[in-house]
Amino acid sequence: MANVVNEYDMINDLFTANDGDLRDGNAQDPGDAVNANECGYPHNARDSSWHGTHVGGTVAAVSNNAMGVTGVAWNVGLIPVRVLGKCGGWSSDIADGIRWAAGLNVPGVPNNLLPADVINMSLGSSSPGACGNTYQTAIDAAFNAGTTIVTSAGNSNDNANYQPGNCNNVISVAASANDGARAYYSNFGATVDITAPGGDGCNPINDNYPSSLADCEGGIWDVTRMVLSTHNAGTSIPAADNYNWLQGTSMSSPHVAGLVALIKSVNPNLSPAEVEQIIKNTAEPFATVPDHQCDTNLCGAGYANATAALQHTLVTLGPDLIFSNGFESDIIFKNGFE
Repeated sequence: MANVVNEYDMINDLFTANDGDLRDGNAQDPGDAVNANECGYPHNARDSSWHGTHVGGTVAAVSNNAMGVTGVAWNVGLIPVRVLGKCGGWSSDIADGIRWAAGLNVPGVPNNLLPADVINMSLGSSSPGACGNTYQTAIDAAFNAGTTIVTSAGNSNDNANYQPGNCNNVISVAASANDGARAYYSNFGATVDITAPGGDGCNPINDNYPSSLADCEGGIWDVTRMVLSTHNAGTSIPAADNYNWLQGTSMSSPHVAGLVALIKSVNPNLSPAEVEQIIKNTAEPFATVPDHQCDTNLCGAGYANATAALQHTLVTLGPDLIFSNGFESDIIFKNGFE
């Protein structure tokens, strides 16, 4: 559950939308399940992912209700913008979604009168390549309008040259495992800005992508090493709300998007560049681990540290602010556990 304050379905293709219509004000996910080879050949059948539901919960699931999980920014307004559907999506729809969320004009679409302070983009291209003009132009427009954009670095265990994570004016987020190591799947490299928990259900016994449980330490896939968030029980169409464990840089990115929301709630006058600098300057140094060691050349400035970032943000408000108690415990986004 989250405080949804506005929404829009920006998908402009009937097959991808899978809801019987095109762009409209209903961003509810009808499901993205596919049959074998429906998205090309070869392509396995797949149940609905409820990916956006999971990501949204990490950012903004409400607290103090004796239910499920709490989002990083548990009391902010959430604006779901649906840009992906069956078999993925189109960069033109994604770009329009960026513009709309930031309160900018999109022809043929009612304006969003509640511009977002932060946009989370837990998505990316399936193959490497430079950031295209469609993405960069939309991102620059949102950035200049005052919206911070947070992106996932990608899940290919590769140099992070995947758009939109390699675009300018974004905060690109790699994923850490429970011990602080770079998660085995997480992209890395010069375009990564920061690291946050993404989950790591397999502790690989080599440095390669595990192809089976035999490649995981002890032959174990441990879901409790992953990220728990809001989900849905439906295998194809929506059913009962529930909770599920997932992993990926799609899960690390909303941790940082939630942190941006907290920072902006303390000082709404900060620019996207100032927000990014606060997160980088207050990052927790990387832990020393046996495998998949992170450093500032691979995984950005460090682990996102919410306590330090918010304490620093309070300073930006000036010397007249009195804050008597401080923060009672460090919240360091290293492994998902406090």
